[in-house]
Amino acid sequence: MAADSASDIRDFEDLRTLIGEPKATVSHKFSQTLTGTQADFVKQSPFCLLGTADAHGVPTISPKGDAPGFVQVLAPDLLAIPERPGNKLIMSLKNILECPSVHLLFLIPNTCETLRINGRASLSKDPQLCKRCATGGQDALLVTLVQVTECFYHCAKAFVRGQIWNSETWSPARFKIQLGAQLARSMGEDACWASEYETGYDGRVGEVAAQY
Repeated sequence: MAADSASDIRDFEDLRTLIGEPKATVSHKFSQTLTGTQADFVKQSPFCLLGTADAHGVPTISPKGDAPGFVQVLAPDLLAIPERPGNKLIMSLKNILECPSVHLLFLIPNTCETLRINGRASLSKDPQLCKRCATGGQDALLVTLVQVTECFYHCAKAFVRGQIWNSETWSPARFKIQLGAQLARSMGEDACWASEYETGYDGRVGEVAAQY
């Protein structure tokens, strides 16, 4: 069902009237560098989301994950994110070359608060940095350096509402994305091809899991 265009919110005044004003304390949670607890949050986080946009403003989000602390805190205003082998689409990396503004969201399992960091990114293949960000005896392919410009904690409400860390709400089995079937339809392949792809995909993921 399409929304009634008469109900569209068209300006900031209408939006603010609907949402209301933030509490006076909210403006004080923003900082330009990482606090001690925020640095600890990054060091304990095994997963983050990296948001970028290309020169035309088209955004993309890339998941980044590894052992806790895989994102290195080089200074209160400088982070290093290692690049691991992946699908080679390099959408986020290409975007950084075009538009260096990035947005990060860090998560820690069983913690409903998240840490949001905004900054400007650059790419480096410095051997020492890549070695510092090594895992499983393999150096990082390259490192994304993020100069922090703003950071703040995001409240727990979304995770509480979604019951993200409540295992009693989890499905007993993982969701099957059926990527092999999707690719087969797109490429004109048959079910046998799809099954072989799924087997190979599971094997590749298993190889990564075996390193941890």
